[in-house]
Amino acid sequence: MEPVPPPAEELARLDRELAELDARRAQLLTRRAWLLAALRPPAPAPAPGWNPSAWGAPPGAPAQPWGHASGGRPAAPRSAQNVLLTLGGLLLTVAAVAFTLVSWGSMGIGGRAAVLSVVTLAALIAPAVLLRRGLAATAEALAALALALTLLDAYAVHAVAAPDTDGLGFTAAACAVLAALWTAYGLTLGKLRMPLPAAVVLAQWPLLFWAWAAGAPTLVVGWALLATAVADGVVALRGRGLGVRITAALGGSALGLSALLVGLVLSVTASGPLGALAPGALLLAAAAAALAGAWHAPKGFATAGGLVAGLAAVAAVGGVPAAAVPATWPVLAYLLCGLALTGVVRTRLPRDAARGVLVASAAVAAGALMGALPSVVAVVLGPVTLLEDVWAGAPDGFRSALGATPPWPESGAAPVVLALTAGLLGSAYRWWPSLVRIAAPLTAREPGAPGAPEAAAPGAGEPGGLPPYGPGAPWHAVGGAGGRGGPSGAALRGSAGAGAVVLGWGALLVAGAVLDVPYALAVVAETLLVAGLLALAVRGGGSDRAGSAAVPVTALVVAVAGAVSAGLLSLAAEGASYAVFGALTALFAGAAVRAGDGVPRAVLAVAAVVWGTALTGFAGRSLELAPYEAAPLLLLAPALTVGLGARLRRDPVALPVELAGVPGALVAVGLAVSDAPFLALTLALCGVLAAGAAVRPERRPVAGWLAAGLFVLAAWVRLAASEVSLVEAYTLPVTVPALVVGFLRRREEPEASSWTAYGPGLAATLLPSLAVAWTDPDWPRPLLLGAAALVITLLGAHHRLQALLVLGGAVLAVDGLHELAPYVVQVAGALPRWLPPALAGLLLLVVGATYEQRLRDARRLRDALGRMR
Repeated sequence: MEPVPPPAEELARLDRELAELDARRAQLLTRRAWLLAALRPPAPAPAPGWNPSAWGAPPGAPAQPWGHASGGRPAAPRSAQNVLLTLGGLLLTVAAVAFTLVSWGSMGIGGRAAVLSVVTLAALIAPAVLLRRGLAATAEALAALALALTLLDAYAVHAVAAPDTDGLGFTAAACAVLAALWTAYGLTLGKLRMPLPAAVVLAQWPLLFWAWAAGAPTLVVGWALLATAVADGVVALRGRGLGVRITAALGGSALGLSALLVGLVLSVTASGPLGALAPGALLLAAAAAALAGAWHAPKGFATAGGLVAGLAAVAAVGGVPAAAVPATWPVLAYLLCGLALTGVVRTRLPRDAARGVLVASAAVAAGALMGALPSVVAVVLGPVTLLEDVWAGAPDGFRSALGATPPWPESGAAPVVLALTAGLLGSAYRWWPSLVRIAAPLTAREPGAPGAPEAAAPGAGEPGGLPPYGPGAPWHAVGGAGGRGGPSGAALRGSAGAGAVVLGWGALLVAGAVLDVPYALAVVAETLLVAGLLALAVRGGGSDRAGSAAVPVTALVVAVAGAVSAGLLSLAAEGASYAVFGALTALFAGAAVRAGDGVPRAVLAVAAVVWGTALTGFAGRSLELAPYEAAPLLLLAPALTVGLGARLRRDPVALPVELAGVPGALVAVGLAVSDAPFLALTLALCGVLAAGAAVRPERRPVAGWLAAGLFVLAAWVRLAASEVSLVEAYTLPVTVPALVVGFLRRREEPEASSWTAYGPGLAATLLPSLAVAWTDPDWPRPLLLGAAALVITLLGAHHRLQALLVLGGAVLAVDGLHELAPYVVQVAGALPRWLPPALAGLLLLVVGATYEQRLRDARRLRDALGRMR
C-alpha cells in the first residue's frame, strides 16, 4: 500500500491535477460548441415580401421574429401597431364605461339587455375570428375589451337585477363566475395570452370577499387568504404559460404574506397558550404549504419557500409558549424554535428548500441577538457617565454605575439568549469537522457547477483520511477558498469561534447587570474577564485548527473593549481605580511579554502604557494637586517608554511603545498650560526625554530636533513668565545651538552651503534685533548690533562664507542707515535747494561715463559671491 504523503505535498499535487482537468475541460467545451454549430442546419430564407409576424406565416414558411420584413413593401413596426391597438381598446373601454354608468337610464330594459348582449358577444367572438386570420395583436386588444365588458355586465346585473344584494357577496360571486368563464375562454382560444392571467387575477378575490361579506373573524379571513395563496401556488407550479405562472406567483406571494401577517399578529396578541393555538394552526398550515411549494419549485424559489416555511413554523410553535411566559421571555421561546430548525439537515427535504429553512433559523437567531444588543451596549458604555463625577463613591449595585440605561428587569432574557447562541457557536467551532459531515448533503456542490471538482481524492471519506474533494464535496470542508463567491471553511469556522467569544463576553456582562450584583463584584468580574480574554488571545494563536487565527484576534479586540469598560466602571471609587488600572497594566504588560511578534504584541504593549499613564494621573488627584502641578507626574509613563525603547532597541514593538508615551506627554503639557512656570518645567522635562531618545542613532534625526525645539520653547516660556522683554534673550538660545550644529556639520562636510549651516541661526537673531533696533530710541542696541554685524561680515569675507558676508553686510548697512539718517536729514536741510539736483546729475554723469567699468565690477562681485560657500 502506497504511504499517504504529507498534507502540503498532497495539496500541491491536487492543485496541479485540478488545473490540468480545468484546462482539458475548457478544450472539450470549445470543441463541443464548434461541433454543435457545424451540425445546426441553416435557417431557410423567408418568402419575399412576407411578414409572418404581422399576418401569419403561409404553409411551409418558417416563423420569423416580430417586426421582420423582407423585400417588398415595408411593414409597420410592431411597437406602433401595439400603441394603436392599445389606444383603440382603451377608447372603446372608456366608451363602454360611460355608456353603462351615464346613458344606462335612458334606455328600456330590452334595449339595455340587447346592447350589452350584442356588444359583449361580439367582443368575445371577434378574437376567435381574428386569430384564424392571423391577427393576433388585434385579437388581444379585443379580448381586453371583452374582459372590461364582462366586468361592466356584472355591474349592470347587480344594478338592475339584484340591487338589494350585498355588494361584497355579489362581488365575490361575480369574481368566481368571471374567473371560471375567462378560464374556459382562455383554454378554448389557446393562442390568446390575456384571458388566463386575467382569470387568475379575478380568482384572488372570491374567498376574501365572501369572508368579509359574512362578517367572519380575522382568523377566518386569514384562512381565506391562505387558501387562495395555496391555489395560486398550484397554478404557479402547474399552470399553462409563463404569464399565468408569473401572475399566480405574484398573487400567491401577496396573499400568502398577508395570511402570515394575520396569523403572526393574532399569535403575538393572544391572551394565553390556548388563544395562540388557532393562529398557530394557520401559521403551520402556511408553513406546510410553503414547504410543499418549495419541494417542487426551482432553485431560487425553493430557497425562498424554505425561508418562509421556517419563519412561519417558528412563529406558530414558538407563539404558544411565548403566550404563557412573562413579557420578557417570549424571545427565548422563538429562539429555541428557530434553533430547532437546524434539525432539517437530518431530513430528506430537497437541498435548496433545506437551505432556506437554515437561513430562517439564522434569521431568528440574528433577530434575537439584535434584541439583546442594546443591553450589551448599555453595560459597556454606561459607565461613561462616571466621568462627570470621578471618585464620587462606590454605588450600591452594578446598575447604579450604568447611569440612565434600559429597564433591566425587562432584559432578563438577554443574557440567556447571548449565552445560548455563544454556546452553539462555540460547539460549532469545537466540532467543526463533524458539523461539516452532517451538513454535507446540503452544502455539497452539484457536479458541473462552477468551482465543483471533477474527481474524488484518494482516501476521501475514509476514517482518519482527508476531507472529501470529489463531486459533491462541500465547499467549506477544506481550509482553502470556497470557490466562486463562497467563503472558505476556515473563515466560517473562525467566524463561529469569534462570535462565541464576543457573545459569551456580552452574556456575562449583561447577566451581572440583570442580577444587579454588588459594585465590587462587578469590578472584579470585569477585570477577570479581561484576564481570561488576554489568556485566550495569547495562547489561542498557537492552535493548529483551521480558522483558529480569528479567535485570538477577536479575543484581543474584546479584551481592549472590556478593559475600557472596566476602567470606566472603576472611576466611581478611588481604591477601585488604582486596583483596576494597576491590574490592567500588569495584565497587558504580561500578555505583551508572552505574545509572539506582530501586531497583537504591539497592541498589548501600547494598551499597557495607556493604562499606566492613567495610573500616574490618579496619583496627582490623590495628592490633591492642581492640574498644572500634576503635569510632571504624567511624564513618568513617557519616561518609562523611553527607557523601554532603549532596552528593546531593534525590536519591532519598540517604536509603538515609545509613541504610546507621546499622548501622556501631550496631556501633561495641556494640564500645565494654565501656569507658565510649570509649563516651562514640563516642556523642559519633555525635552530631556526627547534628548534621551535621541541618544540612539535610529531615533536621532527626529528626536534630536524635537529635543532642541522643546528646550527652546521651555526657555521662551520661562523668560515670558519672568517678564523678560529683551528680544535677544529669546533669539540667542536658538542662534547659539544652531551655529554650533552648523559648525559641526561644516567640519564633517566642508562642501556644505553656509546658508544651510549658518543662515537659519544668524537670521534668528539678526533680523528680530534689526527690527527692534529700527524703532529703539536708545543707542546701545544699534551699536551692539552694528558691531556684531561687522564681525560677522569680516568673518564671512575672511572664510569666504556667503551667508555670513551677505547677512552681516545687509544688517550692517541697514543699521548704519538707521543711525546716519537723522544727520543726513539735517545736512540736506542746511544745503541750498539747487545742490541736491546738481549732485544727482553729477552722479549720473559719472556713472554713465564709467558704466562699462561698473558693469564689469558688478559681474566680478557676483562671481566672487558665487564662488563662496
